[in-house]
Amino acid sequence: MTARQPVVEMTGICVEFAGVRVLDDVDLTLRPGEVHALMGENGAGKSTLIGALTGTVPIRSGEVRIDGDESVPVGVARSRAQGIATVFQETRLSPHLTVAENVMLGNEIRGRLGIDWKANRARTREVLARLGLDDVDPRAPLTALSPAVKQLVAVARALVLEPRVLILDEPTASLDAAEVRTLLRVVRGLRDRGVAILFVSHFLEHVFAIADRMTVLRGGRVVGEYAADDLDRADLISKMIGEDIEALKALRSERLSHHYAASGEPTLSASALGRRGTLEPTDLELSRGEVVGFAGLRGSGRTELARLMAGAERADSGELWVDGRRVQLSSPGAALHHRIALSTENLRDEGIIGGLTARENIVLALQALRGWSRPLSRGEQDALIETYLEALRLSPSDIDRPVEELSGGTQQKIMLARLLATRPHVLILDEPTRGIDIGAKLDIQRKVAQLAGEGVAVVFISSQLEEVVRLSDRIVVLKDREKIGELSNGPGVTVDTIVEMIAADLDGDLGD
Repeated sequence: MTARQPVVEMTGICVEFAGVRVLDDVDLTLRPGEVHALMGENGAGKSTLIGALTGTVPIRSGEVRIDGDESVPVGVARSRAQGIATVFQETRLSPHLTVAENVMLGNEIRGRLGIDWKANRARTREVLARLGLDDVDPRAPLTALSPAVKQLVAVARALVLEPRVLILDEPTASLDAAEVRTLLRVVRGLRDRGVAILFVSHFLEHVFAIADRMTVLRGGRVVGEYAADDLDRADLISKMIGEDIEALKALRSERLSHHYAASGEPTLSASALGRRGTLEPTDLELSRGEVVGFAGLRGSGRTELARLMAGAERADSGELWVDGRRVQLSSPGAALHHRIALSTENLRDEGIIGGLTARENIVLALQALRGWSRPLSRGEQDALIETYLEALRLSPSDIDRPVEELSGGTQQKIMLARLLATRPHVLILDEPTRGIDIGAKLDIQRKVAQLAGEGVAVVFISSQLEEVVRLSDRIVVLKDREKIGELSNGPGVTVDTIVEMIAADLDGDLGD
């Protein structure tokens, strides 16, 4: 079959920021009726390339052709006029407007007396129905919707344009399994109607479920363009990170060969620790040098248990003991004084401070422990930064940049560096690898294994059960806000072992 003529051709694209080349001679071709995945780790240049296509990032050299004619991207309005629509992970919706007002914003249907809101609501219902959102009222305020539905509303706004090119940047990041299936069904329908789709995602299973072709970027350069059927997952990961997938398998083997069996007095012990309406009374012990994974579905109680252990929530039952002494933790700051450090799953709101530099974020917790009357000197800061530049493979050029400008993977590493600077005895990591690239995930997982080897007790929570199985010495399984059991990890423990445990009916559980 003859390939269709490209709707978008980008050739020799070069982009520089502050004299640093971030895209170097990059080519990208989008054809109608195809889903083209743009792959690469954080910092590979994916977002910059999208910006070059949509006119939000200036191009130093190279050409962009739309339907064979050279186009100079000059902004979102021009790209929309050319039939290019973009849906970003951050939905960029207006929270104070209704669903219909958001969906039709900038494309309102007008009558003789101005905006025809009846027609706009009808058009909104039509587009929402294509996304399986028949039950969403176009007149509802956006604030009444869940994050996942808001993401689909952002997709609906793009579909109103009837785009010829649709760019989906991490569209499934906040969706559950059923919503992902709905979105992929819509994407396939658009592809079959001749739309050219550029699909960007860290979720490889979603990419392989939908993509026809892939372009892989690494370090601002094109590694190659491939038919999706010509690559398996291991090949793709290897091309993205420049490192063989065997590195992940080796990490699993290394963890199993150094399997830790707790002995002696635990460094942290919880007895009937709970909070009414949040978590049933729970017993748990953590020992120095072990990684304990928390496994469970969202709402299972895994995050709630972590927050109670770290003082982020107040327990109303039970006791907590640290190194044999009973403690009451009123805040994460109090927990830090007992050398318990927590990285929350809500990194933006409860972790990093976007307006501060990476340096300022890293020294923050240590400075708080030391006291603000004794500020860390520049030399002490530099020594601390130097330690984590190498340990977490941070870029020196990022250290004095606002952290909000850095990639998700770099932000996670900066948060980890901040906690490690306090020399914790217990480190609790809630979703430390969510939404980041394969290379950053591997760096963080290696660091977790290293910390356990140095005697830190690590709690590792991840929705990706493969990660929990790979890293953990012991796995605590939770369901319906209750601990339902523990597993000692070993060669016979797999993801299916945990899934079957969660799925099994509990004694006396009659269901709803």
